Amino acid sequence: MKTVRALAIGFLVWILGVSAFTAIYELPLMENRYLQANVGLALVVPPLVWLGAKLYYEKVKSTHGLKLGLLMLLASVALDALVTVPMLIIPFGGSYASFFGSLDFWLIAIEFILVSLTYWYLNVRPKQQSI
Repeated sequence: MKTVRALAIGFLVWILGVSAFTAIYELPLMENRYLQANVGLALVVPPLVWLGAKLYYEKVKSTHGLKLGLLMLLASVALDALVTVPMLIIPFGGSYASFFGSLDFWLIAIEFILVSLTYWYLNVRPKQQSI
C-alpha cells in the first residue's frame, strides 16, 4: 500500500470537491443554496473518487478498495477540519459539530467509500480462475 499516494489523491479529490461545492453554491438555482451545493457535491463526488481510484491503481494494484476509500476520505476529513470548517463554516455561524454531525456529511462520506470500493470490485479485484 502506498499511503502517501492515497492521501495525496484524497487531497486532490478534496480540492476539486471544495471547488465544486463553492462554485455550485454561487449558482442562483435554488433558494436554499447550502442544500443546492450539497446536492451538487453528492453528484460530483462519484466521478472525482472514481478518477482518484483510477489514478491510484495505475501504479498500485494490491490495496483493497475499502482501504483506499478510507484513506482518501481521511485526507478529505482532515482538510475539512483544518480548512473548510474554520474558513467556510464558522464565519457563517456554523461549527465543527454542525458540519461533522450533519447527515449530508455522512452520506457523502459513505458515497466516497462505496465509489472507491465499487471501482476496486469492477477494475482491480483479482479474478477467480475457473477450474
